[in-house]
Amino acid sequence: MQKKEDFNEWYNGIVEKANLSDKRYPVKGMNVWTPYGWRIMRMIDTYIREELDGTGHDEVCFPLLIPETEFKKEKDHIKGFDSEVFWVTHAGENELDVRLVVRPTSETAMYPMFSLWIRSHQDLPLKVYQIVNAFRYETKQTRAFIRVREIHFFESHTCHDSEEDAQRQIEEDVAILSRIARRLCLPYILSVRTDWDRFPGAHYTVGIDTVMPNGRTLQIGSIHHYRTNFSEPYGISFEDSDGQRRFVHQTTYGMSERLLGAVIGVHADDKGLVMPPDIASFQAVIIPIFSKNNAEEVMAACAALRDELAAEGIRVKLDDRDARPGSKYYDWEIKGVPLRLELGGRDIENGVVTFVRRDTGEKGTIDIASAAQGTGLVLEMIAESMLEAAASIQGSYITDIEDMDSVVKERILRFGWCGDPACGHAFEERSDMKILGHRYGQAEAYEGRCIICGKPTGKRVLAANAM
Repeated sequence: MQKKEDFNEWYNGIVEKANLSDKRYPVKGMNVWTPYGWRIMRMIDTYIREELDGTGHDEVCFPLLIPETEFKKEKDHIKGFDSEVFWVTHAGENELDVRLVVRPTSETAMYPMFSLWIRSHQDLPLKVYQIVNAFRYETKQTRAFIRVREIHFFESHTCHDSEEDAQRQIEEDVAILSRIARRLCLPYILSVRTDWDRFPGAHYTVGIDTVMPNGRTLQIGSIHHYRTNFSEPYGISFEDSDGQRRFVHQTTYGMSERLLGAVIGVHADDKGLVMPPDIASFQAVIIPIFSKNNAEEVMAACAALRDELAAEGIRVKLDDRDARPGSKYYDWEIKGVPLRLELGGRDIENGVVTFVRRDTGEKGTIDIASAAQGTGLVLEMIAESMLEAAASIQGSYITDIEDMDSVVKERILRFGWCGDPACGHAFEERSDMKILGHRYGQAEAYEGRCIICGKPTGKRVLAANAM
């Protein structure tokens, strides 16, 4: 199946062909991570950890099970998750006095402990994160990495002495996102969600969306400002410098394995994966090209090239299998290795190694005397090119409209909205699309009219069909 013809079937086929995940586990939506897929996800986790550790966050690991008594303390929160959670009701044959929730997200697990950890303003800010699995009963059709019931999940949680300091944390989260997304070569849209679409219990939510090739958006993460909406019911308070007791202001930031799903959807093609260099299990694969007369010489040169690249930190694989070069090309194209390096007798004579880029198919040569440096430069070029191409495609999907007659499916629509929820709901019902919200952090001069009621407005929002 081709990507342009049927994205959903193409996506499922690519995941299976590249052996990233095995969906045959006997619980639907709880897939098995295969070695190749897990190595890629671990690379993503590594960069998340680097960013969080480098910005003063501490990694923690909280229990999987949450007592129902704690889960129910924030009424909007449980209302948002009550149809999605898994419940534990028995221990062996004994019915539990208090049911346990299998973690859908960790606010209600962490915050009772935060109330014990925080006593004075000197304990603030508190900044922690964890990379764990979360569980939600997704009733829609499942799809690897995009719509699953056991979710590989990153979440950071912070506590601050003021709303202003919490807002500074939101800005730091946005900067962290920018650096992580660049490594994944993923463009994205930041939008402040509507009141009816914000995270349960949040003051406001910033959605992180990227555009898939079928024109639909995929939410890959979110950032939330809570004010004191959780600290009050959970009693998370501190003594300020004046001796007054105050509730903390909180934020959270979460992303999931959807990051990998987005990378597949945005970059892969009909031949297989196209992996951004920073997260590729192997950034380069060496293919020996030899005959009976020079096999030993070529293999020795390939091994030396592998060792040189590895010594410079390039993740490299020497494919020394007893198979034809064409078969090897096919296998590594499916895996999406960014750079194929071919080395044969003629290359050795000319003092070069031939390269083929996975993203564009471009061929060229690198001076074998500076192979590590040259390979690194080509990998940088690949990453820049992949991000530019994806950003250009995403931008091409954004379409301005002024009335409901101009609504186009499978596009990202931008239009005026007065902010009245009644008009927002009317648009969603009539268009069968979802309002993503207004762009976060982008003040724009706009004078227009609400697409529903026609009232003058300076507010413009985006809407799309979601995956």
